This record gives sequence, C-alpha cells and structure tokens, in this order.
Amino acid sequence: MSAISRFRNTDLSKIENGDGSVEIPWESAIGEWYVLHTKSRQEKALAEQLHALGIHYYLPLVEQVRFFGRRKALVQLPLFPGYVFLKGELDQAYMADRTERVAQIISVRGQEQLEWELRNIWIALSRQGRLDPCPHIVEGMKVEVRAGPFRGLQGIIESRKGAQLRLILQIEMLGRAVSLEIDASLLDRV
Repeated sequence: MSAISRFRNTDLSKIENGDGSVEIPWESAIGEWYVLHTKSRQEKALAEQLHALGIHYYLPLVEQVRFFGRRKALVQLPLFPGYVFLKGELDQAYMADRTERVAQIISVRGQEQLEWELRNIWIALSRQGRLDPCPHIVEGMKVEVRAGPFRGLQGIIESRKGAQLRLILQIEMLGRAVSLEIDASLLDRV
C-alpha cells in the first residue's frame, strides 16, 4: 500500500463500484480537512500517533530506492514532505498539535477542492501509479533549469504541453523573446 491512513484499503476491487466509479474511504468521515505542517521528518511518527488516537488522517507515501553505504533499501517517503492531512473536528487538530510533532495547523478554505485533489492522489496511488514530486509551475512564473544541458538558464513560463513547458527567454530592451521547450521536472521556481 502506498499510503498510511486510517482509511486503509489494500484491495482496490473492494472500493470500486460496479459502474467503474471509486468509493473513497474518507467520504463518510465527519468533520473538515486540516493540513498539519509537521516538524522536520515527523510525518510517519505523527501518523502513528493519530492512528493510536483514532483520528482520521491521510499521509500519501511513495516508494523510493535509497542507498545506505553498500546496502540498497526500498523506503516509503511522504509524497508531500512536511504535511499530513487530517479530517475531523478542530479539537482533534488541537490534539494532534499536542503531540509536539506539528509546527502549524493550516485551516482549509476550499474543502471540496482539497478533497477532490486528495481523492485523485489516493486513486493514483491505489492503482500503483508512479507519482514523482515536481514543482507547482504556472504561466508567468519565473523559473530556473536545475539539471541537464540548460542548467542555470532562467526564464518565464508561457504555456504547457503535457510534461513539456514553453520557457520564454527575453531581451526586454529590444522587445524580443525566444521560446524553448523543456521538461517540467527540470525546473525550479526562482
């Protein structure tokens, strides 16, 4: 399973409805979503404590290969380092805060939006989708290429075609610009 949660399901066939739709386990949980910004490297420990307290949460994990000296190990790491998603009442969020593993409780204004986004991630992980973290890049954002032959190049994002982005390089005083197609995974925000 690629996620630690109070919403455990190891067999996807048990959650798929006959019409192909998916029943998300937390849809019946009562309360609102809160985002718990954790202290450094405390996500799994917080998740274990929330589980022991009976508090509903979601911590999406991805498997990665890590090397420890000459040993190779497959480890599960948080998809969003530093964050655990809690669904419950405000007093449960305060209980989580008292574990001393939480740096900040973040209230969620767009409850439906967050639920929809978490649902998509949960479905992808449940179906063994390979999710790789990448920066959130939008049009008009200034970025820098962090790897590859264009390393160090800075520009502005104009548009997106799949995994490819159009990076604009401009000479403002001439009123001219050129564009370069580049993979989004190679970019960082400036």
